Amino acid sequence: MGGSHGHSHSSERADAYDVPVPTRSRAVLLITLVAFGVATVIGLIALWPAQDKVDDIGAGVDYAAPGVTFPHARINSVDPTCPDEFGSSDPTSDAAQPTCVMLKATVTTGPTEGDLVEVPLQGAITAANLGEGDSVQLVRTPGTDGEPPGYSFAGIDRAGPLGWYTLAFVVVVALVARLRGLLALVGLGISGLVIARFMLPALLTGEPGVAVALVTASAIMYVVLYLAHGLSIRTSTALAGTLGGILMTAALAQGAVRTSHLSGVSDETGQLLTGFVGGLDFPSLLMGAIIIAGLGVLNDVTITQSSAVWELRAAAPDLSRMQLFRSAMRIGRDHIASTIYTIVFAYAGAALSVLLLLYLYKLPLLDLLGTEDIATEVARTLCSAIGLVLAVPLTTAIAASTVSKARIVPGGDPGPPSIPPESPSGSTDDTRASRREASTHR
Repeated sequence: MGGSHGHSHSSERADAYDVPVPTRSRAVLLITLVAFGVATVIGLIALWPAQDKVDDIGAGVDYAAPGVTFPHARINSVDPTCPDEFGSSDPTSDAAQPTCVMLKATVTTGPTEGDLVEVPLQGAITAANLGEGDSVQLVRTPGTDGEPPGYSFAGIDRAGPLGWYTLAFVVVVALVARLRGLLALVGLGISGLVIARFMLPALLTGEPGVAVALVTASAIMYVVLYLAHGLSIRTSTALAGTLGGILMTAALAQGAVRTSHLSGVSDETGQLLTGFVGGLDFPSLLMGAIIIAGLGVLNDVTITQSSAVWELRAAAPDLSRMQLFRSAMRIGRDHIASTIYTIVFAYAGAALSVLLLLYLYKLPLLDLLGTEDIATEVARTLCSAIGLVLAVPLTTAIAASTVSKARIVPGGDPGPPSIPPESPSGSTDDTRASRREASTHR
C-alpha cells in the first residue's frame, strides 16, 4: 500500500523560514543511508537468481496439457436450461439463481476464430449474470480419433473493464496529485519490476525468504521515496525511519512465525507450490511476506512524520528538540489510530467470505485463532501494525534530531512563531507560559 497524506500545512509560513540542518546531523544521516544502500546493492548481487536455474524450475510446470489452448469468445445468447448430462435446472423453480446455463458464443481469437460453440456454465459462476456481448475465455481441447475439438468454460474476460478502471485511476491521480502522483505511479511500476525480476525468482530458487524480502523492501523504498518526494534531507529522514521500521517488522515476523509454529502453507496455492517446487522454506516465505505486506502503510506514516517535523520547525523555530518531538508525536498518534483501522478493515474486507464461513461454524474465538489460515493473517496484521507504530516515534526522533532551530528570513511573515508544547497534565498555566514565551521571542 504506497502513498501519503497531505504534508504541507502552510507553505507560505514555511517559506518564511530557512530550516537549516547541522553539518554533523546531515553527515550522520547520509552516511547511514549510504551504508544501507551499499548493503542493499550487495544483497541484490549476492541473492540475484541464476536464470538457468529459474528456467529449469519453470520447465517442469505446465499450466495446461500439450495442445490445449484458451481462445476468447463473445456470447451470442444465454439459455437458462442445460441438457440433463450437465445437471438440468428449471428456470421456473424458486431457486434464486439457476445452477446451470448454456452459453452460445462465437470464438474471436486463435485458429478457430469464427466457430460457433455451446458450453455449459455451472455452479456459483452463474451468479455473474453473463449476457449477450460479454467476453469469456474458453478451454479448447484437441479432438482425438477424428473427433472435433471440445470446448469448455475457463473464465470471464475482465481485461476491458479493469483496463478502463486502471485508466480512470491514472487520470484521477494525474489531475489531483499532478507530477508527484505520476512519479508515484512510476515508482509503483519500478517496484513491480523489482518484485517480478528479483524477489519472485530468488524465492523460487531457494534463497532465504527474510533476506530476499529485506533487500527487496530496501531497494523499493530507496526508489519510491526519492522519486515521489524528491532528493532532500526531509525525504532522507523518512527513508531512515522506514528502513528502521522494516528491520523491526522483520524481527517481529521471525518471532511470530516461530513461536506460533506457523507452517506458511495455509491455502491451496501453498499446497500447489509444494508439489511444483521442492525444498521451499515456507515459514521463511511467510516471514518475507509479512515484511513486504507492510511497506505501503509504513511509507505513509514515515513520510508524514518527517514532513510534520519540518513544518512544525518552520512554524515554531524556538521549540526545543524535545518540544518539537512531542508536538510531532501528537500528529503521529492521530495517524497511528487511523492507520490501524486501515490495516484491520483491509483484511476484514479481503477475507469476508472466510469470516462468514467461520461465523457459521460457531467455534470459540481461541479455536478460530488457532487455525492456520486465521493465525497466519493475524500474525501478518499484528507484525505489520507493530512495526509501523514503532516507526512513528523512530522517524520523529530522527527528524527532530536532524533539524536545528529555524532562522527567520528577512522580510518574511512568520505568522505565529511558537506552538505550545504538550504538557503531561495539560494545564492552562503551561499553555499561558508558552504563549508568554512566544510573545517574548516575537
